[in-house]
Amino acid sequence: MGKKKAKKQGNAAEQTIRAKFAAANGGFGFAVPLDQKKITQDIFIPPAYTGNAIDGDIVLVRIRKERNGKRFREEDRGPVGEIAEVIEHGKKNIVAQLTGKRSACPMDKHLPEEITVNTLPKGAKTGDWVKLSLLNTGKKRTKNLYAEGTERIGRSGTVAADLKAIAAEFDLQDNAYTEKQNTAAGKLEPLAIKRVRMTKPWTITIDPADAHDFDDAISLAPGKTKEEVLLGVHIADVAAYIQPGSTFDKEAAKRCFSAYIPGMFLPMLPKALTQKMSLREGVDSPAHTILFTVDKKSGKIRKTERFHSVVRIKKRLDYGTVQNFLDDPKSAPVDWTATFKKNLKLLTETVRAIRQNRREQEQFLDMPLPEIRVICDEKTKRITGIQRKEPCEADALVEECMLAANTAVAEELIAKQTPGMFRIHPEPDPEKIDQFAMICMDSFHFSPGDILSSRTACQHFLASIPEGTKKPVILSLFLRSLPRASYQAEPGLHYGLGKEKYAHFTSPIRRYPDLLIHQQLWNLDCNKALKSKKRLAELAETCSLKEENVDNAFFAANDRLKLHFLQENGAMENGTLFEAVISRVTAAGIVCSIDELGLYGFIPRERLRGGDYRRSSVRRQKMVSGTGHNSYKTGDFIYVTLDAIDPVRGTVTFRPAI
Repeated sequence: MGKKKAKKQGNAAEQTIRAKFAAANGGFGFAVPLDQKKITQDIFIPPAYTGNAIDGDIVLVRIRKERNGKRFREEDRGPVGEIAEVIEHGKKNIVAQLTGKRSACPMDKHLPEEITVNTLPKGAKTGDWVKLSLLNTGKKRTKNLYAEGTERIGRSGTVAADLKAIAAEFDLQDNAYTEKQNTAAGKLEPLAIKRVRMTKPWTITIDPADAHDFDDAISLAPGKTKEEVLLGVHIADVAAYIQPGSTFDKEAAKRCFSAYIPGMFLPMLPKALTQKMSLREGVDSPAHTILFTVDKKSGKIRKTERFHSVVRIKKRLDYGTVQNFLDDPKSAPVDWTATFKKNLKLLTETVRAIRQNRREQEQFLDMPLPEIRVICDEKTKRITGIQRKEPCEADALVEECMLAANTAVAEELIAKQTPGMFRIHPEPDPEKIDQFAMICMDSFHFSPGDILSSRTACQHFLASIPEGTKKPVILSLFLRSLPRASYQAEPGLHYGLGKEKYAHFTSPIRRYPDLLIHQQLWNLDCNKALKSKKRLAELAETCSLKEENVDNAFFAANDRLKLHFLQENGAMENGTLFEAVISRVTAAGIVCSIDELGLYGFIPRERLRGGDYRRSSVRRQKMVSGTGHNSYKTGDFIYVTLDAIDPVRGTVTFRPAI
């Protein structure tokens, strides 16, 4: 009898799996098993079976074989399950708008639209942004989420309060430095080390016009022969100020990255210190230099040297001014001498040759997508417009020099068997690429070919995408099919760049991985103890997570402020027309890309004109009317007008204009 009971319990145990839950916008999700020995595939969780699990939760999943009397076909979607228990919430604190005395609507779209609030923060009223602490209901089966109020953030609906709410949602609110910390940081002086004076070569910085710090510069000087040129990449020597384990090293490690959010800048290092370390015009500055001997014609790098230096910036430039000069040399500012213009032209020609050589040798993936961001004054929090920035040669000029320096440092770390932190971008998942190819063919009547067969095939695909408003949609879909780049303690493939040895070195003022590399090289040069590979692996994981969080905060703020901009300019009342491209069809409606706003909007199925619509199939990505005469499919152009803006969830819905 006892043996039979034990056997029964063993079978029951086999039906449940510990996993991490990943929520999707459609209400469903996937449970990623924590023990890959039991099951290797992700478990699909249908909307009705997610319980009160939220994105990032550690859960207990019960594998199911059928739903509503119909058996699941595992060959179609893999294992299917239901959340039996939430073991631990991955996200402890959330931001929400109070909608009643005991209810709140979360900012995060992955969460249910209503959460029960047991206790309110002091002074909080309906309509306020509040910070909530989620309560764990343990084994109790409920679809409701419960929380306690911990802090009132401010009245929702204003740019200032919304930015504070976003900072709280992404745990960035404590990233600002106090005046006391700024004062202390401003008193730091650089440690002594042997330096090479590099104050005579022609040296410039090129940054955005509104840049907060200046951590990289480029120099040009004649080589030993007429065929060669000396190209210098000079990086602010941050490790001279920030030693491992010091107060501001610990502060930087908490943040990992500077957060560039429209209307809000949260630096990784104190402002007083970044100003002191920045490579400023007309000032002798300590730097960490990578000096390349380059063949001007072929673009091949013949020799690389690394050393600590003192540099002097001849002129601070911005991308717009440089691009104007490249497009029309006559547009050069009046204070640019003939020699200055000659040097800038030679620098451009040299970098073009380096880029062409790299294109041939490494076959990098060229994916030029415009950046569309809100311009918001940091002091007044007033939105002044939406800026569209197309990739240009001025950007590539700086980028190419930084790529060369990053590669050189990675190669040196590997050659000297020095523990480092490397930038990794894995190869795409064949299944995701197949799905992307299917969408391209079905929706855009454009075959990408066998992208994974070779880098040449992938380059050919990117080069052959037809120009026009559909191109950004296709490129965005392709980018979403690629894995996210991350940091690791072991070198590996960077798929996008086509490199096997790559690290981040050129932005130590705003990225902690770069600062770590600077510190490792400083200690290597001074024969001091180095961080171990094990410790760097731990830091790499932290930095990867922090980077993703900061990126998500930027996207959330950028999109939300675009909605403020539309409201403030009366886009809904005026019936403003927007040209859109349908990027995805769901059972509930259509997702469309508004190129001029850099924004995705949703058209509910009931808003479509001409009858009762239904999705024809998941594969075909097509919405067909009940009569069969009208349809909408991925890739179609459509003119839309604003229908509604949800200021809490940060979403926007449209309706067809014609």
